[in-house]
Amino acid sequence: MSLLHKKITIVVLLVLALSGSFLFGVFMGYERRPEVQKVTSLFDKESALAPTVDFGPFWKVWNLINEKYVSSDGPTDQEKVWGAISGLVRSLDDPYSVFLPPEETEMFQSDISGEFQGVGMEIGVRDNIPTVIAPLKNTPAQRAGILPGDRIIKIDDAVSVDLGIDEAVRLIRGTKGTTVKLTILREGEEQPLEISIVRDIIEIPTIDTETRTSTGDVASADGTNENGDPEDIYVLRLYNFSANSPYLFRESLRQFVISGKHKLILDLRGNPGGYLEAAVDMASWFLPVGKVVVREDFGKASEERVYRSRGYDIFGPDLKMVILVNGGSASASEILAGALSEHGIATLVGTKTFGKGSVQELLSVTDDTALKVTVARWLTPEGTSISEKGIVPDVEVEVTKEEIADLKDPQMQKAIEILAR
Repeated sequence: MSLLHKKITIVVLLVLALSGSFLFGVFMGYERRPEVQKVTSLFDKESALAPTVDFGPFWKVWNLINEKYVSSDGPTDQEKVWGAISGLVRSLDDPYSVFLPPEETEMFQSDISGEFQGVGMEIGVRDNIPTVIAPLKNTPAQRAGILPGDRIIKIDDAVSVDLGIDEAVRLIRGTKGTTVKLTILREGEEQPLEISIVRDIIEIPTIDTETRTSTGDVASADGTNENGDPEDIYVLRLYNFSANSPYLFRESLRQFVISGKHKLILDLRGNPGGYLEAAVDMASWFLPVGKVVVREDFGKASEERVYRSRGYDIFGPDLKMVILVNGGSASASEILAGALSEHGIATLVGTKTFGKGSVQELLSVTDDTALKVTVARWLTPEGTSISEKGIVPDVEVEVTKEEIADLKDPQMQKAIEILAR
């Protein structure tokens, strides 16, 4: 071989060696590229997190699932994104902050429209267990014997401990005519109870009124009981704080004023709450302008917001008022009861309220998904956290199982006794 050919051969070998090294380097670089760059089925993957947060493990797990998980009908990539967002929100350890994928968002919108199909009860979370705040009046849940404070440990065959509140609601809800079986723990019962409920269309009631005599009897058409005792107590039962409840409440108070009575029982038992503005408006009928109704604590996010009475204040010193509360009184019920109690307007009778004192805001994430996130907590006018302690009544009166079975109402009787003094 000539010297020229040797030189050419050496040059070719060097080029091949360098090319091989380059390609090997490219290959190794490609294999070692950030995990996020290996994900090709998603877009908008760029992270806006601070440089101190390592998001690499998330993408590593994403890729490992795609490579290793054995399933012929596993979730789609979009469903995995929804699941990841849900896990992020659950890390807040707040049962009332939830991500709503498309199906749950649609269900939530039907809830606030006022008519839906299900069993008719409000639930919250205590000790990571879905717990009944209150069954709504004349609903399948109430007719089946569900009580405030019942802890739901199974929904059909699904264990509900540590289940998110919206997931629990989704499992309980369903089409009219279908049946859901709830396994519950009830205070005073040694064994769990199984209650089957047939779902129906739920229509949410708002207000009932009646008059009673000082002996506790419901008054007849002529304003007396069978013994001729005059009726002088006006009873107003409020079942929720809906959008139209302030108007209905005003009309009921108007009838109370026209009647010339001065003794009022506001029954908030089993009332799971609703709109804050409704509670502020109702409190304004009893408080001078500027009096604090409730404080909204945003933590470090921003300054406290104070909601004050609008000053309708139509009742004078002759008004004697009792508010009935129990473990089914929550949210706006606790705001109204706390305000009128701390300002000395009403005496609270019953049992401690539920303690649902947080504020959620619904934020749009995409056109068909949403985030419901806790943005603040309610404090009474004197600064007591409703979430932490609930509202403890001035006069505590328990109701036994036997009294419920006999249709007796010792809490109402105690309220009438206080007003009759």
